[in-house]
Amino acid sequence: MALLLDPVVVRVPATSANLGPGFDALGLALTLYDEVEARVTTDGVNVEVTGEGEGQLPGDASHLVVRAMRRAFDRLGEHPAGLALRCRNRIPQARGLGSSSAAIVAGIVLARALVQDGAERLDDVAALALADEIEGHPDNVAPCLLGGFTIAWGERGRAAAVRLEPAEDVHPVLFVPEVRGLTEEARAALPKTVPHADAAFNAGRSALLVHALTSAPGLLFAATEDRLHQGYRAEGMPLTASLLARLRDEGVAAVVSGAGPSVLAFGTGGWTPRAVPGWRVLPLDVDMRGARLGGDLG
Repeated sequence: MALLLDPVVVRVPATSANLGPGFDALGLALTLYDEVEARVTTDGVNVEVTGEGEGQLPGDASHLVVRAMRRAFDRLGEHPAGLALRCRNRIPQARGLGSSSAAIVAGIVLARALVQDGAERLDDVAALALADEIEGHPDNVAPCLLGGFTIAWGERGRAAAVRLEPAEDVHPVLFVPEVRGLTEEARAALPKTVPHADAAFNAGRSALLVHALTSAPGLLFAATEDRLHQGYRAEGMPLTASLLARLRDEGVAAVVSGAGPSVLAFGTGGWTPRAVPGWRVLPLDVDMRGARLGGDLG
């Protein structure tokens, strides 16, 4: 039979998208992980969640990991009778850190690992395209799947991405608030058109950001300036806007992480983050491997 009966475990990283000017295109994988174990059963769906989202996320077939698995199983032409999942979540939910992308990528990678020759039948190119179909945009799913620093785009109706190696001196620091945010609300705050000068400004800064992240971290402060989305979202996230302004006034290259409300800063030049009341401060590294199989949830 094509379905494998032994359980499989996947580890998927948190991600930060946009990175300032790279709206819906640039993303970075971070060393903060969700782990999911899945196995095929004879009937029904059961999902056990511990950590972030415990007691809040569904424990049935409506769970996003299960929905992503079923989409992947459809592509693979396999339909298991039942599934049992155990999720150990560390990525904060609804904070602009790619928790939904992590669930989607986890589901796709688990499904193909549970099918004989699944990785050949649904390679990373196809997996990225499917993840984009489910999520609706590729900027978070790309670094989650591939690791590192990614540039994602659409080509002929299908998502594509390239993975780049960040410079060794790139040290991300997350500031995670207690309050949550919603991507849909953040997108609703954006205007339908923007001034040509602002679009040109962001094009230049996005190109500079690729250079800064991969070769010249000393340019990150200028490279993370944005005129397309952060200013429009500030009114709906006053605490985020205040912390962002404070950090940048101190000369720190800081941006809204994804749609917010978390803030991502880059430690360069010996900068050391300090405690901020109401925020978790998480010094991290760039995850270089992306979604990967292996491990045991115990």
